[in-house]
Amino acid sequence: MNVFAICGSLRKESFNLKTVLKNAIDWASRQPEQPFDGKPAAIMGASMSMLGTGRAQYHLRQMFVFLNILPVNQPEVMIPTAQHKFDEAGKLTDESARKFIGQLLANLESWTKKIA
Repeated sequence: MNVFAICGSLRKESFNLKTVLKNAIDWASRQPEQPFDGKPAAIMGASMSMLGTGRAQYHLRQMFVFLNILPVNQPEVMIPTAQHKFDEAGKLTDESARKFIGQLLANLESWTKKIA
């Protein structure tokens, strides 16, 4: 299985993630050996704010429509106040968030098999 992942940062200076996402998806969609058309995808995010990447995910879903990427719709994993949900080693300690991520990955597996 090939996986394409884009990662942001929890730093306050990382406010331009939408542009980074758009450029990464644009680049990847032009790669002839791995076109995105009709491929499954999952979206998740964590931020220091209370929105928990909601706006970024909304814009990403809009880009997916144009690229014909087929995202898993539920659960929407938006982890707010992430600076309080990871330990010093970077491990996610929030059990609720871990449960949502696990369910998202299980749904992505199921969705991938369904559209294959």
